[in-house]
Amino acid sequence: MTETRPSEPTVFVLYGATGDLAARLVLPAFFRLAQEDLLPEQWVLVGNGRGDVSHLDFAEHVGEVLEEFGPKPGEGPWEEFRTRLRFAGGGFSSDDPGSLLDVLEEAERELGGSPQRIHYLAVPPSAFEGLTEALGKHGLAEGARVVYEKPYGTSMESFERLDAAVHEVWQEDQVFRIDHFLGKEATQDLHVARFANRLLSEVWSAEHVAQVQIDVPETLDVADRVEFYDETGATLDMLVTHLFQLAAEVAMEPPVSMGADDLQEARETVIDAFRPLDPSEVVLGQFEGYQDIEGVEEGSRTDTYVAARLWVDTGRWHGVPFLLRTGKQLAQSAQRVSLVLKDSDELVSGVPAQGNVLTFDLSGDGAIEVSMVLKRPGADDVVETATSTLPLCSVPAADPLPAYVRLILDVLRGDRSLFTRPDGLRHVWEVAAPLLDARPDPLPYARGSWGPAEADALAAPGSWLLGA
Repeated sequence: MTETRPSEPTVFVLYGATGDLAARLVLPAFFRLAQEDLLPEQWVLVGNGRGDVSHLDFAEHVGEVLEEFGPKPGEGPWEEFRTRLRFAGGGFSSDDPGSLLDVLEEAERELGGSPQRIHYLAVPPSAFEGLTEALGKHGLAEGARVVYEKPYGTSMESFERLDAAVHEVWQEDQVFRIDHFLGKEATQDLHVARFANRLLSEVWSAEHVAQVQIDVPETLDVADRVEFYDETGATLDMLVTHLFQLAAEVAMEPPVSMGADDLQEARETVIDAFRPLDPSEVVLGQFEGYQDIEGVEEGSRTDTYVAARLWVDTGRWHGVPFLLRTGKQLAQSAQRVSLVLKDSDELVSGVPAQGNVLTFDLSGDGAIEVSMVLKRPGADDVVETATSTLPLCSVPAADPLPAYVRLILDVLRGDRSLFTRPDGLRHVWEVAAPLLDARPDPLPYARGSWGPAEADALAAPGSWLLGA
């Protein structure tokens, strides 16, 4: 077990510090750690960017970010927090480090000794290679840690190029590749609840499970990130990242231990057993009006929706379809992993289809739901499905952390349990290759719908639990 609070003095360098990702997720997560007293006693956060911004102006910017996205400065130790903020302008490249080296030297002198360095690349994936090369050239990698955001490449070729560039500079145990779905409270309970409860572990196989549904519909539009989205789409943004990783969490074999290395090994090993996608078992969609959005290329074939049937070729999951679905401008926002148990109607008649379901709700603080076929109380022998929900925030002494907060805390601790490895990512691209090589045309669907009706056939003989 690790200590709750990291103890090592730390300089946290945030590249892209004035950008959208830093504003929406990274800076709020860092302030939440300060609220929870989960930062080291001694730390400095150095923002890096192209502009020429003073330390004071950067602190003001961070305050404005927290006012917009929370936690608000008034809800935490803001006055002390702001004194730890620095800014290094002029960008950072192999040819020109800007002012970063000078600001780092000043920050490390202030902390004393040789503090831990953490480099967080909150920048577009196209900037990963250049920044990685610069970190190596300017001697900032030795003994440090580095955090990369997804997508980690956009194809097998780009993944391999980036992976080679990363390992030119870093040892694998220094690298933290964030997939924030792995940091969600309910995702962590996918393996904890399973391995700590024989009732669940005994049904976790093809003998009892008819299908697994991993469903992440979104009501959101793409207008705030249209340039990025039109280059990636739902398949690259969600399927080969979040949804495949969630499928691995469900499908993995029991690890040797719950330690970081063994959990990673179990997760990445089962990805190797994912069968390459059959394009005939994938439905792509594009919501009506997408091509009218400013910034979308004329005639764009970008998919804003993807539904796929994935097969896991292990003895445990032979013949069980993993149904994966996500998309923009859908009828409802949700983040759910559901194990649909096989129907048992040998003795009881009138059993509802898909009546027994175990669901992990990943949204918010997370919840576990159990849907079960029961006798409806009353004079007649009628069966119905009833659902009981356990909000994870109701667990005694619960203090749930948002995904980014938990993952940044793990980076500070040096715990890689909830981060991806390159072997698993390489397998992901192998699984996706048939689809990426022969993408079907995206089908139109109405905003506020459940996407193209053609995706309903993927769930047959059952149906999608949401929108049924």
